[in-house]
Amino acid sequence: MQKAGVIRDFYGRRYRIGESDRALLGRPRAWMLGATWAAMLAAGAGQYGYGALLPAIVADRGWTWQQGCWVLALWTVCQSASVYPAARARFTPAATLLVGAVLCASGFVALAGSGDFVVVLVSHAVLGGLGAGLVYGTCVRVVTRWYPERSSRVALVTGAFAYGALPFLLLGFGAAAIVVVVLAGASALVLRNPPEDWWPQHVDPQRWALDKTVNPSLRRNRPPIRQYSIAEVVRCPASRQLYFAVSCAAAISLFDIAYLAAFKGILAAALFAGASGVARAGAGWAGARFGRQTVLCGALAAGGLAQLLVVGSLVVFGACLAGAACGACYALLPGVVEGHFGERLGLPNFGLFYGAKAAGGLIGVLLAAYVGATGFVVTAVLGIAAAALLASLRQPGRPVLALWRM
Repeated sequence: MQKAGVIRDFYGRRYRIGESDRALLGRPRAWMLGATWAAMLAAGAGQYGYGALLPAIVADRGWTWQQGCWVLALWTVCQSASVYPAARARFTPAATLLVGAVLCASGFVALAGSGDFVVVLVSHAVLGGLGAGLVYGTCVRVVTRWYPERSSRVALVTGAFAYGALPFLLLGFGAAAIVVVVLAGASALVLRNPPEDWWPQHVDPQRWALDKTVNPSLRRNRPPIRQYSIAEVVRCPASRQLYFAVSCAAAISLFDIAYLAAFKGILAAALFAGASGVARAGAGWAGARFGRQTVLCGALAAGGLAQLLVVGSLVVFGACLAGAACGACYALLPGVVEGHFGERLGLPNFGLFYGAKAAGGLIGVLLAAYVGATGFVVTAVLGIAAAALLASLRQPGRPVLALWRM
């Protein structure tokens, strides 16, 4: 058993050791994983479920297609913008989770019961979007703190945000309101943060930081040079490259969410959401084995290629590939951020880059609203350009070694 205390590794990162999860919680930390996964299940219905049902919603309420798209666009902006505050919040995870769940549910109730565009815009797009962001940010924050040595657990939890929306294609948004309150309420009963810098008792953190047999992901993923503050991250040129890549991924994803159901059928939209959720666990494994930045480049390129497949005759395959690529991007983002800018817990630096979804998502939804099928060509170019730019991304502070021929 490790002696209780705080130690540092070779890179200067702090670890609080000597306390088991059972001693702190009275139960295994797997309860935190299950609770965050359950809370995420219904929250994503406002994005993936709304996109899949968008044609029916527009027809039922007598809106224009552009009005329906503006609801999704504003929801995306509010959801992505509230993840960073959730990461910085000083409140307990139970409190932020419950507030987020109530806001989500209010949006679903308005969406299910009101046909007034302004009411839905305020209740679902603004309040519901903010609530979904609070749920997302809280769950990611908790699971990264309880599983600091296993980043793939974050991908497992965020996957529920995508495929969890599928049942509500049949049950509707009224059921989503009930489910999100019940699941989030039950999760809040058990959800707790560990102490600052907590580390699991069965893993030696100093060996984990350097030994590739203990931490195999080190073979393909370099640790950061040092820990960067938010202000330092913003000033780094590398942060702008990564921010642009995330914006492009969001533009592709939200364009597909808004466009697929209306013009390629609800099956294509459902396959996109399902693939986005399921692929995240595999992406986490692939990132540890082959390198997160390498896999992320491949995912962005595949997402761009998938746009051309969807607009052609391979709609089903293209929708699955596009969804899987989108899911891989969000699964790998916390690890890529950590590898370049430090902060072992991945937050709130992750929340800063997740906020790029606001700009990219707005572009993607408006492409679907006003450009139509030509948007597939635009998003294909965005995917390839982002992959090329990300391939040249370097860790801040790492020197460039030039080889001179004599």
